[in-house]
Amino acid sequence: MIIVTTDMIHGKEIKEIKGFVRGSTVQTKHIGKDLLAGLKTIVGGEISEYTEMMDEARQKAIGRMVEEARAKGANAIIGMRLQTSAVMQNAAEIIAYGTAAVVEE
Repeated sequence: MIIVTTDMIHGKEIKEIKGFVRGSTVQTKHIGKDLLAGLKTIVGGEISEYTEMMDEARQKAIGRMVEEARAKGANAIIGMRLQTSAVMQNAAEIIAYGTAAVVEE
């Protein structure tokens, strides 16, 4: 699956647009990670536990978007975007979305 943030794929012709596709996940904080993050705020620096958690959430959302695109018969997703929003206290939704397309092989 080719995934790009642009509206075209350089060197490829878009043969067919299959439509909007998306994938999302809601992640919550883990109490153990919260404790480690709280300690990290005292000394400063990157909170790697949250970085890893959000990276995993992005990968899940993108994976679900790719599944939806494949189900529509696409081999590419153009105009892909990621968005995050708070759904409730200590929980965030990550959504990946774009346009499923068939491009020349």
